[in-house]
Parts: sequence; structure tokens; C-alpha cells
Amino acid sequence: MDGSTPDLRDAAVVELRQYTLRPGRRDELVAVFEDSLLDPQVVDGMTVGGLFRDLDDSDRFVWQRGFPDMESRRRSLSAFYGGDTWRAHGAAANATMLDSDDVLLLRSTSPPHPVGRSEDQGHDGVVAVGIVSCRPIATAESLLTGPGHEVLLAGLDAEVATWRTDPSPNTFPALPVREDHVFVWQATFANEVSLNAALARLDAAGEWRALAARVPGWAERRLRLLPTRRSRHPRPRIEAQPVSGG
Repeated sequence: MDGSTPDLRDAAVVELRQYTLRPGRRDELVAVFEDSLLDPQVVDGMTVGGLFRDLDDSDRFVWQRGFPDMESRRRSLSAFYGGDTWRAHGAAANATMLDSDDVLLLRSTSPPHPVGRSEDQGHDGVVAVGIVSCRPIATAESLLTGPGHEVLLAGLDAEVATWRTDPSPNTFPALPVREDHVFVWQATFANEVSLNAALARLDAAGEWRALAARVPGWAERRLRLLPTRRSRHPRPRIEAQPVSGG
């Protein structure tokens, strides 16, 4: 995969997948995934985005997968899970897992706040993801995608991508998806220290809590994620450094 490979900016439909693994087997799954399962999914028309180890749960693997639309999702998943690659390596991947059904089916917010372009592979930075559960009403979405995005930009001091639940019927029912309604945000930071500081700023400022009080059914869960070797995620913003005199 190179810089021309489509990434999640090009995907109208995105899956956020969280796997609970058998104790101590995460590195085994990452190796199988990156060595044997990643490239064939791209060949079958899918976009593989961020690949992450959960910093707060040593037995959790989180990743993103995108599609142009729901019908192409059906075709691509049918081709991959019915093909030679999954027959050869699926058992090894499944052997590491206790649960693979924590899956959110997402689409862009309106207005959209897309994920930044990932020009190459690498494990730069660390990533924060917020999953806000709320009632599926227009008021909640307008607050989160309008004022909410502004609060996130100011509090985190980073580029912030957002998605919301895609209510379309699951076109590949062999892989379940969650039915709860969510708003998802994502931002990349240079390191764990800067990520933690950004989350602390967001909470201390008070605007995020005030927003929560206005959104019906609000409940937020946050993930702190370390990209794997072949993750395709937005790179952290690099602050300009002063030029020393010579």
C-alpha cells in the first residue's frame, strides 16, 4: 500500500471494530492481520484505516474499515469472507478472540468533518476516540456536529474527525453491528502525554460538560489507542519549531 491508497476520507461507510481478545494474544492477532489479512481486504475493495492497540486494555484490538457505500460493503465482505484468504487464515485470527461483535456502522456527520489524509503507513502518534451515545434525534446531532465540533477543536487543539451512526440495514448480517445511536470523534496526538493533556483540557474547560447536559441520552466512552506498524491514520500535527540563528 502506498500514498495513493484510498483511506477513510474516501469512505462513505465506516466500521469501527473493537475486539476483546484472549489474554496475552493481541500481538498474535496483529501479526496475522498485518501479514495475511490486510492487503487482501484492500484487493477486495475495502479501505483499511487505523489499526490500534488499546492503551488501557491489553486484550483489546481496535480497527477501522471503510466502503464506498452499503452495496459495495456487501460485495466486498462476501468476496473476502468467502475467499481463499479467510479460509486459510480465519481460524488463526478467530482463535485469538473472545468477542468480535462490538462494531459500529458509521457515516459522515452533517456537516462533515472528515478524517485527515493518511499519506503513508506508520505508527506515528497516539489516537483518541470518543464514542458518545445519545438519542437518535435531530437536536442531538445538530448540537454535536456544530457546537460540539467547535468545542472539541478548541479543547483538544487538534484536527478532529467525526462520524455518526449509519441507520442503513446491515447488508452483511453474518457480521453483526450495534444498533445504538452514536456520535464518534477522533484526533491524533504526538504522544501519550499530549493526548492526556488534551483530554484534561477538554474536561476542565466545562463546555463539553455543558454540551452533555443539552444532548438527550448522553453517555461518553473514550479510547486511547496506539497505532500498529501498518496503521493508516492521520498523523499528529507537528508544531513549527523556532529556527535557531547561525
